[in-house]
Amino acid sequence: MFTASIITTSLNSEKTIKDTINSVNQQTFKNIEHIFIDGNSIDNTIKIIKDNKQKNSILISEKDNGIYDAMNKGIKLSKGEIIFILNSDDTFYNNSIVQNVINIFTKNIDLELIYGNLIYTKDKDVVRKWKSGNFKPGSFLKGWCPPHPSFIVKKRIYEKYGLFNLSYKFAADLEIMYRFLEKFKCKHYYFDEYIIDMKIGGVSNKNLINIIKQNYENIKIFNNDEDFNLLKFLYYKFKHRYNQFIK
Repeated sequence: MFTASIITTSLNSEKTIKDTINSVNQQTFKNIEHIFIDGNSIDNTIKIIKDNKQKNSILISEKDNGIYDAMNKGIKLSKGEIIFILNSDDTFYNNSIVQNVINIFTKNIDLELIYGNLIYTKDKDVVRKWKSGNFKPGSFLKGWCPPHPSFIVKKRIYEKYGLFNLSYKFAADLEIMYRFLEKFKCKHYYFDEYIIDMKIGGVSNKNLINIIKQNYENIKIFNNDEDFNLLKFLYYKFKHRYNQFIK
């Protein structure tokens, strides 16, 4: 049986962190290590974590170099074989998610990563549904990518192929998914279920400037690929996003 490490990054997350912790504590799968990497919060985040975390937890609170640096710290500290990243404004879609993912890894021992779907909510109303669909070689260059919070990876893959590239401030999650799936062709499985409920307003989508910076980094990631076509990429990315909202 596999063990799971769930990494939660936080910074002044007192409004949402308890929902995230409860989402982990209520999972039917119990062989979980919950790692909190906090960026030195000055609100009640740390107190809420201490009051609600389970025994098999690790809490680090210190200044870091952004969310991807925090994720790297969590991965390095983790002891579980399967790594989930559940940020402090996210929750699991239901209480069986971890168990269902572990079952898939158990039945398919050669799998290296699993990815699934995600919903965005605002005041508990669903505002966007992100259904990944199957990865095919070249998909990233056509604007496709899975939602990173649904991207679940064996720890040995991080150890083999590297952690988040900190030179990217807004798109290191895209770069690592592109690296694992496209460059290193990791053995993967599309779990066609909703895995994560994300509250609207993540770092990369917080405002127009961040969206522009994220897209600039996206282009930088793909620019060395000889098959990359900027207009095609932007067209298909817009199409993917549009379909997520209208459906």
